[in-house]
Formats: sequence, C-alpha cells, structure tokens
Amino acid sequence: MYFDVLMPAILFFVTLTAMFLGRKAESKLKATVEQREFKTRDTIIMVAIIAVAVSIVMFVPSMAIMALFLFSYSSLLFMVSYAFSDMKTKRMTLYTVGFILTSIIAGAAGFFGLIPADLRVFGTLSFACFATLSFLALIYAKTNPAAKPKWYVAALSPILFLLLFAFFSGTFIWFPYLLDVYGIIFALLIVMYMNSLFTWKTVFIFAAFITALDIVLVWLTGTMVQAAEQISGLGLPVLVAFPTIPTISSAQGILMMRLGLGDFFFAGVLSSQTMKRFGKRTAIASLVTICISFGLFEIILLNKSLAAALPVQALPATLPILLGWLPIVAVKMLSGRDQKSKVETQSPPTEQKN
Repeated sequence: MYFDVLMPAILFFVTLTAMFLGRKAESKLKATVEQREFKTRDTIIMVAIIAVAVSIVMFVPSMAIMALFLFSYSSLLFMVSYAFSDMKTKRMTLYTVGFILTSIIAGAAGFFGLIPADLRVFGTLSFACFATLSFLALIYAKTNPAAKPKWYVAALSPILFLLLFAFFSGTFIWFPYLLDVYGIIFALLIVMYMNSLFTWKTVFIFAAFITALDIVLVWLTGTMVQAAEQISGLGLPVLVAFPTIPTISSAQGILMMRLGLGDFFFAGVLSSQTMKRFGKRTAIASLVTICISFGLFEIILLNKSLAAALPVQALPATLPILLGWLPIVAVKMLSGRDQKSKVETQSPPTEQKN
C-alpha cells in the first residue's frame, strides 16, 4: 500500500504556525484592512472571482500572469512587513542583517556559476547593491529609532523576493528549494492577512462554496489542474512540492506531491476561526482531523492511480479538509447547545414581586 506522511505533516505545521502567528498579529494586520469583515455577499463575490480567474487564466499571456502574480506577492510582502516595521532597534538589526547575509550568499552563488551565464555579472552586482541598500536602511533606521512603521525597511522583503526570482527561477535552487520556502511563507502570510476578514458565519458560507467550486474545477472540468500547471510552469510559488515519505518511485522518477497555497489558506482560515470560537484545544483537534482526512484521501489517490499505472491524478484538497474539520466543529457546537439547555432547565424560576 502506498501512503505519504510528509505532506499531511507539512499541512499541519504550516497551518498551526499560521494560527498562532495570526492570533498575535491580528490587531496590526486588521488595521491594514480598516477593521473590515466579509459579509455574505462579499464571500460569494470572492468565490465567484476565484472561479472566473481560474477559468480564464489559460487564455492570458504568460508574461501578464507573471507580472500580476509578482505584483500581488510583492504587495503582500510589503503590507505585512510594513505592519511590523515599527520594531525595536535590536530586532531591526537582526532583521536587516538577515537580508544582508542572504544577499551576500546569493551574490556569491551567482559569482560561482549558479546564476545563468548571461545573467551572472548583472545578478552578482544586483545582490551586492541590495546588500548595500539593506545596510543603509539599517543605519538610517538607527538614526530614527521612533516606534513607527518604516517603508524603507518594509521594502526589503519584496525586493529580495523579486531578485531571487529573477536570477534563480531557472535554476535547481529555485525548484524545489526556494519555491517551497516562498510557498510556505506566502501560505502563512495569506492566512494571517485574510483571516481577520472572516466571521464565524461567513467562514461556513466560504467553506461550502469554495469546496463545491473546487470539486467542479478539479474533477468535472479539470480547469483547476490546467491552470495550476500553467502557473507553476512559470516558476511562481503558487504551491509547494515535496517527495513522499516513504519514497515512491515511478517511471518518471521520485514521486512529488503538490499542494496549492489556496488549500493552506482554506485549512488556516477554518482552524483560526475555530480557535476564535472554541479555543486552542478544539482548533488543534480540528486541525489534526483535517490532516488525517487529507492523508486518507492521499492514500486512496496514490493507490488507485499507481495500481492502474497512471500518473497521480489531482485531488480537490478542500474536500478532505472540510470533511476533517466538520465533525469536530459539529460535536463542539452540539455539546455547547446541550450545556446551554441544561443550564436553562436547571436554573430556578425567578420570583415575581407583587
């Protein structure tokens, strides 16, 4: 029997991290969206936009897709970085030094031939300039230690992302290593940034509509699969890819399992809203059942495909995520109603004064 424990484990730890980071960062990130929350109409519109975007992406030129995604990712990095750029001097130093060291390593890698030959000189100089820029940002931040957001510090993260993508996206360093790193980073940021927009009511509406849409686009039309292949073929971090554990080999080599950032977002929103509603223990329990459900669906998918000597087919991951989440939430909601009814029946009747 074929099975995989790595991807369910990654889903668990990434979602768990997003839950707790989002809980600490919610007040700052909610200010960036002006304390807004999705209503029923907004949730339905968002799902409709996703459906349209997935359906037409195959007809959009590759360069336009790349420009749109790079702009979106860079904007997300900037907004989240800006919200936390009012850090103290010690944290600011560690933060900027991290960018300096990363740019030095990337520049050295390019100098020693890991960047394509036609981009080697320009890439090495670009990372050297970025290291200098990061150092200047650190010096300027120390001269202005006031606890307020600093745009020049927030700009470092999107600049580094764009540089790494520009010079390493065609190398083995990008896929799967940097692709997975940025895929996980963006999965965390999307959950942290978007979760505050949902309420307990709208999360149920979103879960129902997005799961139905995912089933249609993956199993009925196949549009989601085609769109994912086209976008991931551009090297954009729209998914993470990891080999199975235990390793499964096929005619094409070691089997790699892929999971889209939208599925991390879905699991993260469900778990985060559960923690808001019922607390940490229930949220973790629901996340455990989500990952178990996802792992069971993976087992069915792997054995059905490999037994028939077919490439591993796509799975609408929202379905096992939803099926894993619902039982825990349903039990908790029913037990809460039972306790409430017991309290109401056991409470003594109030005396009326004449």
